[in-house]
Amino acid sequence: MSKIYFDHSATTPVHPEAAVELSRFLTNNFGNPTSSHYFGRQARKAIEEAREKVAFAIGVSSEEIIFTSGGTEADNMAIHGLAYANRHRGNHIITSAVEHHAVLNTVKALTKEGFTASILPPDRYGRVNVNDVAAAITDKTILITIMHANNEVGTIMPLTEIGRLAKERGIYFHTDAVQSFGKIPVRVDDLGVDLLSISGHKIYGPKGIGVLYLRAKTRWEQTLFHGGAQEQLRRAGTENTPGIVALGKVAEIAVNEQEREADRLIKLRDNLIKGITQKIKGAHLTGHPTERLPNHASFCFEFIEGESLLLKLDQRGIAASSGAACTAGSLEPSHVLTAMGIPPEIAHNSLRLSLGRDNTELEVEYFLKVLSSIAEELQVNP
Repeated sequence: MSKIYFDHSATTPVHPEAAVELSRFLTNNFGNPTSSHYFGRQARKAIEEAREKVAFAIGVSSEEIIFTSGGTEADNMAIHGLAYANRHRGNHIITSAVEHHAVLNTVKALTKEGFTASILPPDRYGRVNVNDVAAAITDKTILITIMHANNEVGTIMPLTEIGRLAKERGIYFHTDAVQSFGKIPVRVDDLGVDLLSISGHKIYGPKGIGVLYLRAKTRWEQTLFHGGAQEQLRRAGTENTPGIVALGKVAEIAVNEQEREADRLIKLRDNLIKGITQKIKGAHLTGHPTERLPNHASFCFEFIEGESLLLKLDQRGIAASSGAACTAGSLEPSHVLTAMGIPPEIAHNSLRLSLGRDNTELEVEYFLKVLSSIAEELQVNP
């Protein structure tokens, strides 16, 4: 069997239709979108069409969409911009211990500038409790930032309830939707968020493009980039026209295919979960058993060393991961798994499998056979 890619939470291949748009705007339609001539006008028109597609996908106005270089920049822009603009109201931020480092490290950086933070622990499934959020709120709280779905264990957070709470208390609410957008419904009014981050390369777009949704009338200021008047003075720098157009295309595709693709992926995911937990002694599913992304299955093993497992899988032509791609190579156990109460020595033995549009039932069956063989080779003291 040819190589198998089970690491779509790290990145995805560019969708063929997006690749066509990407190539077209790298070659023929190469104009600078701020130029007034024909080439510039064509680029500007394409950007605004892409902005409308992304806006439609999450149920907002196109004027509320800011294109960024990716999810990390969108998170930084959201949190820094909101914090600085509302400093006169308060200096307290609420987040969770299982956030992506783009959020956690941004919040921690702000604590060195006079802000304070409550970093809430999750339950054993990696889910934040709404009552804990409510208890953490003070009269100085200006922002709650909780991810929509966790990148390491796939758990979906109770954002609607948190959003309702934030609105009742008059607190701004941001979510990192990098892993959820394109896989499950992401409608900002349903979630109750004021700011939302998206990354193109997680949904079959190119790397280097993302989105920050900024609800109209949100008190926010540009703090990261200073330069020209691009993105309505909200994000300086020449727009990445090819990336933006490609992102618009994959956002449009996601809207049209999301429900059907989710149903297909859930079947594959559940077969993986059933096969691994039944066949591999000491294998434990991590993350919520039902409130999880349709393409995501993650595990910890009691008797199999994690790095050796990944190496053996790679030798057999199977790409998987132990967690977040941005922390690959770190000697520290996953901050997500340890926050969930998993002992460090077990957290090191983790496996994340994230499925995509090209994966098949045959690949899942083959993977389970290969994993069983590797487990027999690597298991110690079962």
